Amino acid sequence: MATIYIDNKPYEVKAGKNLLEACLTLGKDLPYFCWHPAMGSIGACRQCAVKVYKDENDTKGKLFMSCMEQVRDGMRISIADLEAKEFRAHIIGWLMTNHPHDCAVCDEGGSCHLQDMTVMTGHNYRAYTFQKRTYRNQYLGPFLNHEMNRCIQCYRCVRYYKDYAGGKDLDVFAAHNHLYFGRAEDGVLESEFSGNLAEVCPTGVFTDKTLKQHYTRKWDLTSAPSVCHHCSLGCNTIAGERYGTLRNITNRYNGEVNGYFLCDRGRFGYEFVNSAGRVRKPLVRSQLPEATDKYTALKTAASTIKVGRTIGIGSPRASLESNYVLKKLVGEDNFYHGVSDVDHDLVEMALHILRDGATRTPSLREVEKADAVFILGEDVTNTAPMLALAVRQSVRQEPLLEEVSKAKIPVWQDAAVRELVQSEKGPLFIAHYTPTKLDELATHTFFDSPDAIARLGFAVANLIHEGSPDVRGISEEDQALAQRIADALMKAKNPLIISGTSSGSERVLKASANIAHALVAREKAAGITLVMPECNSMGLAMLGGHKLESAFEAVLNGYADNVIILENDLYRRAGASMVERFLDSCKQVIVLDHLHNATTEKAAILLPAAPFSEADGTLINNEGRAQRFFQVHPVPEEIQESWHWIAEMGTIMADEEISSWHGYDDIVKAIAKDYPQLEGITKTAPPSDFRIAGQRIPREPHRFSGRTSMLAKINVSEPKPAEDPDSALSYTMEGYRGQPPSSMIPFFWSPGWNSNQSTNKYQEEVGGHLKGGDPGVRLLAPAGTLPFSEAVPQKFVPLEGHLYMLPLHHTFGSEELSNQSASIRERIPEPYVAINADDALRIKLDEGQLLSFSIEGQIYQLPVRLSQTIPSGTAGMPNGLPGVPFAELPAWAILNRDIKWKQQPQTTY
Repeated sequence: MATIYIDNKPYEVKAGKNLLEACLTLGKDLPYFCWHPAMGSIGACRQCAVKVYKDENDTKGKLFMSCMEQVRDGMRISIADLEAKEFRAHIIGWLMTNHPHDCAVCDEGGSCHLQDMTVMTGHNYRAYTFQKRTYRNQYLGPFLNHEMNRCIQCYRCVRYYKDYAGGKDLDVFAAHNHLYFGRAEDGVLESEFSGNLAEVCPTGVFTDKTLKQHYTRKWDLTSAPSVCHHCSLGCNTIAGERYGTLRNITNRYNGEVNGYFLCDRGRFGYEFVNSAGRVRKPLVRSQLPEATDKYTALKTAASTIKVGRTIGIGSPRASLESNYVLKKLVGEDNFYHGVSDVDHDLVEMALHILRDGATRTPSLREVEKADAVFILGEDVTNTAPMLALAVRQSVRQEPLLEEVSKAKIPVWQDAAVRELVQSEKGPLFIAHYTPTKLDELATHTFFDSPDAIARLGFAVANLIHEGSPDVRGISEEDQALAQRIADALMKAKNPLIISGTSSGSERVLKASANIAHALVAREKAAGITLVMPECNSMGLAMLGGHKLESAFEAVLNGYADNVIILENDLYRRAGASMVERFLDSCKQVIVLDHLHNATTEKAAILLPAAPFSEADGTLINNEGRAQRFFQVHPVPEEIQESWHWIAEMGTIMADEEISSWHGYDDIVKAIAKDYPQLEGITKTAPPSDFRIAGQRIPREPHRFSGRTSMLAKINVSEPKPAEDPDSALSYTMEGYRGQPPSSMIPFFWSPGWNSNQSTNKYQEEVGGHLKGGDPGVRLLAPAGTLPFSEAVPQKFVPLEGHLYMLPLHHTFGSEELSNQSASIRERIPEPYVAINADDALRIKLDEGQLLSFSIEGQIYQLPVRLSQTIPSGTAGMPNGLPGVPFAELPAWAILNRDIKWKQQPQTTY
């Protein structure tokens, strides 16, 4: 710690920080533009000037840019000094010379950092009276709007997009005060993280185009803390609503998970909530729609369940509470995981590794600190984008530790650090069957089949620790690569192994676990990160249940009569013919979901489940972190959480335990009682009776307007606001004005800080943890009882007349819910099949021609994409893309033509 004096008052601050960080951490209001806590300092805007004095006798001092000055013990500075204040006012005056007077129509108005800083510096009137510089704006795709005239040349956008996120197609052009930030030509921004520009930009240059379509001011949004439902990482979000429509998703800072950023799928995939395909009314197909109300549907469903044996099919995209209540209603023996059998086995294996293995899963923040990374069989950019963003930061760790620390340059001195490091990167090894976007950072990439990847992993583990089995028949080249990887991992202080379920291989998972186990056995502080298929795959696995195939057999063999399907389109989980047979064999099919799909069309009783923005619940992410999401706004009583629907069925059926529940809190307590490993979910957020000074936490900011007139078409008087029985949040702007617990922050706002930069007022220290700790409770800790796996696979051998079809994943297109978002749909690729270029030559197929094949009787005809890296004898088929029927991959595909295979040597690059 160091003692500094600010305007003659002493303060204890962390040594080594820059002055701007220190001042903001102390709660001081000091304006800035170019600095960002995730990206460090470059001193471009000159807005954060302070007066620095030599000692207590110095009365004159000198102006320094606080973001570029390191804290020193005994330092004396002044923020309030008249010269410093005047300098800051002049600077913002210069920055604003060409800025348009368009706050009233700017999408950023009311949540604009530039507005906050102009007020903070006292810049109320402009002296510039000449013609302003203007630019032509660009089309940047479906996510972002571009308005270059508002730019103040802070450089944040290119620093984030190029330096931090690794984007290639956005840059700065020209010089002096004629800078242009955009693409070389109009076109869609290619990065999966482009949407963060809307929050990184301190003005209205880059704004959320999806919000523009149904625009509202930040202060008129009803907001609630939420969790992203579009992958397994559990990024924290804020969901904003107006007039019953979800308007936008913004980042909710979590120092352990997503920090300041979100991926584009998480930010823009929300529009499925507003889809015309929403299920909004209960439906009993034996009755006319107008004759069906909530209570009729419930009674019909309850009477159906009483007759015969009913099974329940859960869902990895439904909350833990909904899956639990369904399991309680139908009984443990009758509850089935609504996932493919491959996914079921893989997630169970991953849970086994994380629970019984020797290595813990690091948070995303800890992933950024890894100084050697080995990725096996996972294209993380497409399956868990924010993990890929964290890996991008991790490759800087080794040069930061070795070169930058030796040069005694603070890591926050971003320009100096990048100039010193240049293109130096730490060790990153990637083993996959197709190229990934992280390959450009990789020390070495290895392209081969999942079995070959697993063999390489087992070889690495054996080289680290002899307790892991030896790999027989491995080539000299692969053995040398394994030695290189093992050496890099052993040299590192914080090595990290990344794998997951997307390759469909248990052996890849076991090999990954062996490497992590071997490192721990050699006393290395290793971590293992396993990517799960969906947002609550881990929660569903921890809850327990049977395979989906067993559910099909129970009905087809006459052991069960009825089925309740929870938020699940079974046509995405199993072959269409099998699902058809299953549903046709059920006497009654009850479906709870929020979007119409092929499964809801088969429902005899359809109940409208609330999506994430209209529901309360808990998700458990890939690291075993339980996190709570909250309902954003009140909805008609015909739409409610799935757990609410099922609990009401149980009450009608006089189920003794279910009937004893009186709300959400009782369900959470019941889960904790029945499943001790899930007991931590009671600590994810305060209970519904939590109050601060006797007050609830408002979902609406104090400036919220139009409440009286919003329902004028129904009633000109102001109705009584709805009450939320399931949380301590209110649906109004009345309530506690201070900072709520971190898990219940509905929006970031502080006096004088209306933009998302107000996050610094909620943190223990700028860029650190939230006050009171970051949201979420870790439920998994490694027991260290898992032995080394002996399941070393044999070499992959192509099969004549077949292709071994491997799953390929896409950020846009592979995830079910985001596919219903209009902006995301514009980025979904067309269906295809990727095959080895040499194989295509033998088959006599060119790029774009149709390849006909069958998997488990399902016929496919897909255009060919040639690949130089996918192994001979294999092919890749996109997972989940619209227009591509489900296939449980990996699987052997039978080619619909006579082909003679010649075994090809496998190659590394």
